[in-house]
Amino acid sequence: MKTMPVGELKTHFSEVIEAIKKGEQIVISYGKKKKNIAVIVPFSQYEKKNSVKLGLLKNKAKCVFADDFEITTEELVGV
Repeated sequence: MKTMPVGELKTHFSEVIEAIKKGEQIVISYGKKKKNIAVIVPFSQYEKKNSVKLGLLKNKAKCVFADDFEITTEELVGV
């Protein structure tokens, strides 16, 4: 995994895209301390790592609401 500051990424963007197409991951660093802020990964790797397994807590957790519990759809989704 290669690390590049933002300025170098901008300068060598075409080469970075070609490296990513070949499966390489690029870490982007920023600022005077070169703090790592992001990772560019090939989309095929991104898809595989972000799958959600449903039913993970089935029969392991329980949630009970009081009979007088009320919530609007906006409150539920955080709008």
